[in-house]
Amino acid sequence: MADARVIPIKPKDSKERAKKKAAAKRPTAKRTSGSAGSGGARGSRGSAATAAAHEEEPEAAAEHAPLPGAEPAPVAWDRKVAEFLAFLRRRVTGDYEVDEFGYDAELTDRVLTAPLRPLYSKWFRVETRGLENVPDTGGALIVANHSGTVAIDSLMTSVALLDHHPARRQLRMLGANLVFQTPLVGEYARKSGSTLACAPDAERLLNKGELVGVWPEGFKGVGKPFSERYKLQRFGRGGFVAAALRTKSPIIPCAIVGAEEIYPILSNAKTLARIMGVPYFPITPTFPWLGPLGLVPLPSKWIIEFGEPIYTDDFPDNAADDPMLVFNLTDQVRETIQQTLYKLLVQRRSVFL
Repeated sequence: MADARVIPIKPKDSKERAKKKAAAKRPTAKRTSGSAGSGGARGSRGSAATAAAHEEEPEAAAEHAPLPGAEPAPVAWDRKVAEFLAFLRRRVTGDYEVDEFGYDAELTDRVLTAPLRPLYSKWFRVETRGLENVPDTGGALIVANHSGTVAIDSLMTSVALLDHHPARRQLRMLGANLVFQTPLVGEYARKSGSTLACAPDAERLLNKGELVGVWPEGFKGVGKPFSERYKLQRFGRGGFVAAALRTKSPIIPCAIVGAEEIYPILSNAKTLARIMGVPYFPITPTFPWLGPLGLVPLPSKWIIEFGEPIYTDDFPDNAADDPMLVFNLTDQVRETIQQTLYKLLVQRRSVFL
């Protein structure tokens, strides 16, 4: 007897045509041919096979359809690998840009900031407030309190603005001479956009429309004992205010709570500090007693709040040359940060929660 052929039934409407196209895209089941019978047997057998295929189509489509509200699939690993290889190629061939201060935007975003992000979100659990007070474009001067034995507060402020500000603004930090004289640290600082804390560099950055960060307390703030926590030190001679007045840039006070507790300074070994040529040698509950383990910061809860801008547009052009005006504006910024610190300390439930 000859093999029976299954004669496909042509769809009569658009729904059946759509189902047939969907079925053609999926792997088809293996067909088996049986013995031939009468013409009616062939017709009934073909109709049964077609009906069974049509019944299976909705079930198979339901299995492959995405669930409602489901998250989109993550970026394919092959794309990530391709982007990383392209990044390496640009680094090897020198096909990248560095500005006049040594700032490397791509290296900062992809490499230098990467290890700071887990510290920001997981270890310190930083809560950022007032980002709407930081402009999306144009120059602005952010003035913050300084603390923590090691200047981690400046790094966390930079991550907050780069990753959480709508315009992803890079903070160009002003640092002390010692930062750029230290091996490796100085190169890291230059590549990440920092420059020397001097009026000419600050004014050049502000005139270029950059977001500049300054910590006027300097080493006096970072190295103060734990008993003086959250008490602002002297803000210097107000050089940052003069730079903002000359460039007509807004001044944004910034208060940081949580950094004082990461390395509580119990004492300062001044003799060792003089021998090593550093401003201070901290003695904390864990350092140097626990050796390298004492360098791990305590997981305090952080709050960074950016206050309302103090605009300098209405001041006369020669306002930066008036010592009393500069002093009063400096004192206003300092008092604003101090009062914000007191407010945040009252709102904070616990040092580590």
